[in-house]
Amino acid sequence: MFLFRLLPKTWLEQRAEYAFFLGWTYSIISIIIAALIFPHDPSIVAIAFTSIMLLPELRKMFKLKSEKLSEEKRFSIKRLLEKNKDFIKIYIFLSLGIFLVYSTAAIVLPSFQVNRLFQTQLGVRGIYGGAMGFPILLFWSIFLNNWWVLLACFLLSLFTGDGGIFMITWNLSVWGTIFGVLARNAGIAMGTSPLLFFFVIITIVGPHGFLEILSYILGAISGGMIMKGLRKEGFRSEKFRALLYYNLALLMIAINILILGGLVETFVLGNSGLYREIIAMSYPG
Repeated sequence: MFLFRLLPKTWLEQRAEYAFFLGWTYSIISIIIAALIFPHDPSIVAIAFTSIMLLPELRKMFKLKSEKLSEEKRFSIKRLLEKNKDFIKIYIFLSLGIFLVYSTAAIVLPSFQVNRLFQTQLGVRGIYGGAMGFPILLFWSIFLNNWWVLLACFLLSLFTGDGGIFMITWNLSVWGTIFGVLARNAGIAMGTSPLLFFFVIITIVGPHGFLEILSYILGAISGGMIMKGLRKEGFRSEKFRALLYYNLALLMIAINILILGGLVETFVLGNSGLYREIIAMSYPG
């Protein structure tokens, strides 16, 4: 949005929480524009529009962070995380804004509009299928699915500098839509407020959802920082080699967080009877 472009380069870095309004605003605008231009299937187009609008701010952040890291005299994992702390917070607030737009829309809009606007997101339901009864198979199914998302976040950012935001936005839209629909349908079935079920769902799935999105964020930052470092320093630069090493270490941290998230999700899906009841109420039969 034009007003955001008028703000100083470091405005997001100084007030990361404002990224929530950035994600919220751009998501709403993107859904409306996509629905008007592509009425038959606006779901993926809305994700693309949101990502495109977010790119200028993310590019400024990647540029600022790569410049600061290239000036470091001594690298360490601790310093790398400290330097990226604000960037990670910005991604988290962006993610929260995007997620709440989709979950709110899924709860308050009529069913026919939800099915039209978010038909691709709703098609992801039931991804784990027959693995549900076997914890090892369930974990492997969850991990593989999440691994490909993490790899896509890393590679898209590696090749484009900031393209991982597309995969992050896509996953947030899927989670927001599905959890919102679950809450709305369960609320209708029980004759109570969907918000009650939404808070229950978020309480149950929130821990592993946060770990997964954090993993994707770290993967996107890692790939983007490597690309920015390569462009700035050159492949033979000692600074670039240090940047490459520590951002690959950041990717390894992301993978470990992803494994932890998969373990938590496996436990939740295997042991949360309440969550299964909500799913059963939402999709009977």
